[in-house]
Amino acid sequence: MSLTSDFERIEGVLRLVDDLSSEAPTADRLMEGITGLLHEKMLKYNWVGFYMLEPGTKPPVLVLGHFQGAMTPHTRIPLNQGICGAAASSGKTVVVDDVHRDSRYLACSLETKSEIVVPVFVRGVVAGELDIDSHFPAAFGMEDRKLVEHCARLVGKRMESA
Repeated sequence: MSLTSDFERIEGVLRLVDDLSSEAPTADRLMEGITGLLHEKMLKYNWVGFYMLEPGTKPPVLVLGHFQGAMTPHTRIPLNQGICGAAASSGKTVVVDDVHRDSRYLACSLETKSEIVVPVFVRGVVAGELDIDSHFPAAFGMEDRKLVEHCARLVGKRMESA
């Protein structure tokens, strides 16, 4: 697959995500739609899901919300664990090209080779994250990062207006 076709696919998915954002009545429905859309349209996105911070828990815990892909044993992740915990704790996007070389990785599937985790901000505070796994090494380039960060931003904005 050429770079041009990857770029064109991502541009098309960006337009679909924007359409979905304008049509989804709630943040919950937007997250549900985004997971389905990314899982269906982005062939190398083998698992797509949102983890949201559970209000009032001490220590803070990420709880699995809408997702597409195989069931995961990691439905609750403390902030000090895993790549998901690292992204939520730091407030920064984390891209891992080879999860087997990253000691933070919480193994969910033997097939997973790479991962991207993008925080969702609500009023400047991390409220959750969008997590995507791929069965391909180094699956997430700059255009993928822009797409996933855009999705997370849309969810955060929708949560702010709720």
